[in-house]
Amino acid sequence: MRLKRFAPLLAAAGLIASTVPLLTATGVSAAPVADHLRQKPAWHRCSPDQPASYECATLKVPLDYRRPEGRTIDLAISRIKSENPAKRHGAMLLNPGGPGGSGLDLPLMMNELMPKDVREQYDLIGFDPRGVGASTPITCGLTDSEQNIDRPYRPESFPSDVAWARSVADKCREKAGSVLPYITTRNTARDMDTIRTALGERKLSYLGYSYGTYLGAVYSQMFPERTDRFVLDSGVDPQRIWRGMLQVWATEAEPAYARWTQWAAERSGEYGLGDTPKAVSDTFWGLVARADRDPIDLDGQKVTGDNIRAARAVFFYPAQATPMVAALKAAAEGKPLPAGPAVAEAKKLLSGAPAAEPASDNGTAVFWAVVCGDTGTWPRYTEQYERDAAKDKVRYPLYGDFASNIKPCAFWQRPVEAATPMRTWANVLTVQNEWDSQTPLTSGQGLHRALKGSRMVLAAGGEGHGVYLADPNSCANAPVNTYLTTGQLPAEDVTCQNPAGGTERRESLSPSSPSRPLPFPAGPNRF
Repeated sequence: MRLKRFAPLLAAAGLIASTVPLLTATGVSAAPVADHLRQKPAWHRCSPDQPASYECATLKVPLDYRRPEGRTIDLAISRIKSENPAKRHGAMLLNPGGPGGSGLDLPLMMNELMPKDVREQYDLIGFDPRGVGASTPITCGLTDSEQNIDRPYRPESFPSDVAWARSVADKCREKAGSVLPYITTRNTARDMDTIRTALGERKLSYLGYSYGTYLGAVYSQMFPERTDRFVLDSGVDPQRIWRGMLQVWATEAEPAYARWTQWAAERSGEYGLGDTPKAVSDTFWGLVARADRDPIDLDGQKVTGDNIRAARAVFFYPAQATPMVAALKAAAEGKPLPAGPAVAEAKKLLSGAPAAEPASDNGTAVFWAVVCGDTGTWPRYTEQYERDAAKDKVRYPLYGDFASNIKPCAFWQRPVEAATPMRTWANVLTVQNEWDSQTPLTSGQGLHRALKGSRMVLAAGGEGHGVYLADPNSCANAPVNTYLTTGQLPAEDVTCQNPAGGTERRESLSPSSPSRPLPFPAGPNRF
């Protein structure tokens, strides 16, 4: 009943005073509590080779929350409790990004990285989102080549790109069709609230990176009264989900590329790429054209022009991009390759191979389930993708055609529900690096604008995807720590200056994962 909406009318008729007691007197009872809201975690030690304080449990959650008594799936959760009950504020849920990133072991990482005065306030709670890892994982049965999202537009190859997109959508329906429609951000937010209920918490605090910022934003809109201290780090713009978030990789690669040419020109004596930004750019595009005609042999690895453009993320990191291009230039000219690790790093950045992870398409399957299933705004006509890719190849030459080319979402089933509108006041803290390749600054600013009541901490000059605790020297760490310890947002947005020079970044939020150039969560083309 919407008593608030009708309160003035009812009061005028003298009905509120008589109606509400009548409902109580006649013994009308509340609806029965669903099974998933009555369960309590059966905590146990996660692994003999992990600390005893790191505990795991499995909850059962509805596959479809519209049918809470229907089919259930597993939800794997973990925790490390606060060691100071007197200072404990509550539970903090953690998410590394994705979609498709596992967060089960994040309490181990955060337990080590968080300052003591922050750490002791929270039970740290990890979880594998639905469909991921230990939470009833899904698969589409995709091969390594089918998992490759980097498909440049060429008129002659576009039909094969369409065939790839259709094949991925068909395989996902065949392998996981009964589950796929329910692997969405809104359902994962509902899972988060089920975790809150199972923990016995009135409210939930949260630290989410990258895609995890959108997940946290959706939770704040669906469950505003249960949203406590929320830090959304490296923001996804809710107005861009999800095609626009792929396309922003292209638009924002261009200013990053321009910044790189300036950086490289200032070091022309060391790298020899040109002494002006234009000369550096001419060198770069000359290498792309050369590699398009005849792939460059980089220490036994054949590098095409498309391989070079697909490495667009590296140009947000001039100190990495410049040695890579210098190594390519030396190889193209038949000169001795640079000494040291530059060639190995260049080969890794240009290989286009997926990051080392379990031989599975689980992360990719969840990625497409969420990206395609969250919103019905994906174009359905192949002709639009072809037009957009051809146009954006000219407008954003580094990556425009990759970003706008056809995706499996063109052939995905229609979403079960609409995307979440951002209308509710949200007292959350957003955090952003100025030079973030995966969720660029304009995206983080879009998240901040969408969440009325939020504050933003911007690390000016900050490079890298992921800010808080990922960069131990980031100027953003202090205001985030203050918010997490006091619960008080800054009085206004904060822009701080990151230390000059290279920063020591922690390259993964997972202690069991290999080092990657971009940490969250699985390589250069994820959120």
